[in-house]
Amino acid sequence: MSAPDTPRRSGLRGFGHSGPSPWTDLDRPPLDEGALRHDLIVPGGLWTSLDVVAETGSTNSDLADRARAGAAQGAVLVAESQSAARGRMDRQWTAPARSGLFLSVLLRPEEVPVERYGWLPVLVGVAAAGTLGRIAEVEVGLKWPNDLQVAIDGAERKLGGILTELSGGAVVVGLGLNVSLREPELPVPTAASLALAGAATTDRGTLLRALLRDFADLYRTWTAAAGDPHASDLLRAYVDRCTTLGRRVKVHLPGGDELVGEAVAVDGDGRLVVRTADGARRAVGAGDVVHVRPEPR
Repeated sequence: MSAPDTPRRSGLRGFGHSGPSPWTDLDRPPLDEGALRHDLIVPGGLWTSLDVVAETGSTNSDLADRARAGAAQGAVLVAESQSAARGRMDRQWTAPARSGLFLSVLLRPEEVPVERYGWLPVLVGVAAAGTLGRIAEVEVGLKWPNDLQVAIDGAERKLGGILTELSGGAVVVGLGLNVSLREPELPVPTAASLALAGAATTDRGTLLRALLRDFADLYRTWTAAAGDPHASDLLRAYVDRCTTLGRRVKVHLPGGDELVGEAVAVDGDGRLVVRTADGARRAVGAGDVVHVRPEPR
């Protein structure tokens, strides 16, 4: 017998509760929580718990609550659908159920000084770009600071984004990645999905396993180096994939100001260094970057 067509709208729901059938769209099967736990929660590994819920408001908010309650490092929360997902600068992130990977991880990098926690979203971006290149065979770039980008028909489009927040002495890192969205389902025309980029696979379980394993390896290297972006080789890995460097950019700064110039470097604090028309260099720690097309000659 099929499940009711009308989903419940409140609470954090697992697949054992009533709600719409997860098999409504056969191109988007649900994640297998048991198999993911079996493969990823291993002795001595980073991941200590993994939950897949059918729907929630925000995986970041849910894990932040767990962090304040003292949850251990290595918790992973994946949602098949989010109703209140947030991106950078409080932008809304919307996507059909099971059309992407929507997850958050809880980290307690005790070996790392707090001032280096800002490298964690960079670490997730580098891991995700590497995983997608290797498994999905899609070349993914990183727009500063940590948007995942692909090129489709010569145009740069956003594939996913990363959001971090501190809670209960822990860092909660959220990742939203468009996997199987079709063109009419995109939230904005500048968005993209792995399917639209011609990915070799859009199997979310395969992608999630590889992503979490790759991130765990990079995280161990980074924490062993006390979060030093040079000693851990994280800065070089990021610069190699950063699509912003060498480009003319317009940076919308907090407070409403704008900075225009050439993005020439990422410094040891993860800031974007912009050279303005007068030759001055300014390091930007926060802002919304627009890649400016070269003027025709």
